[in-house]
Amino acid sequence: EVHLVESGGGLVQPGSSLRLSCAASGATLALYTIAWFRQAPGKKREGVASINNKDGETHYADSVKDRFTISRDNAENTVYLQMNSLKPEDTAVYYCAAVSTSIYILWEHEYDYWGQGTQVTVSS
Repeated sequence: EVHLVESGGGLVQPGSSLRLSCAASGATLALYTIAWFRQAPGKKREGVASINNKDGETHYADSVKDRFTISRDNAENTVYLQMNSLKPEDTAVYYCAAVSTSIYILWEHEYDYWGQGTQVTVSS
């Protein structure tokens, strides 16, 4: 059983940065395609970024391109989401998700394992 735990959320001002972490127990994250999703109040959950388990290729939603970076630290068995130039519209609960197959898409139904989420609030 893959158990994912997100951390690093918080309340920050617009223009600030945060780094979210997704740590795993019960699995080696390097073997999984990992994605970050987010869900704002009253909105559907949307894919933010993914990193492939075979070639490390990354994909981003247009809304976060050039501001967010997804990366892995295999030694720490952790995946990160570096978020820069945060905007109020980035406010959401952020979830990490994992799937053992090699995929390049941010469709939530493709991912089998989910964390509980971490709240990110961007406000002045």
